[in-house]
Amino acid sequence: MRKMSSRQARRLMSQLGMSVEELPDVRQVIIRTSRKDLVIDGPSVSVTNMQGQTIYQVTGGSITEVAMEEGEEETPLSLPEEDVRLVAQQAKVSLETAKKALEAVAGDLAQAILNLSQRK
Repeated sequence: MRKMSSRQARRLMSQLGMSVEELPDVRQVIIRTSRKDLVIDGPSVSVTNMQGQTIYQVTGGSITEVAMEEGEEETPLSLPEEDVRLVAQQAKVSLETAKKALEAVAGDLAQAILNLSQRK
């Protein structure tokens, strides 16, 4: 395989509809899971746009795992009232049932409607 210069690589990516840019001045990236937080200090973050998809690539930096303490709860999910009404209307259920369904699927409207429709 022959080597490709960075200029040729950029030109080829442009022809394929890809763009890559480096995010400047990133000091920290935090990835939150239900059990712990991963804190990456001093990372390099690249953003790739390809065919309507955005990909964030985090490289380098030091990683620290921070476990959630007992009693510490996740940040409550903020559900817009209009989303709750839409799910309730589409699935023909009460607002309370729609809200619970949205909370169960982390605010995914389509999945909440599908789940409620399949229950009937």
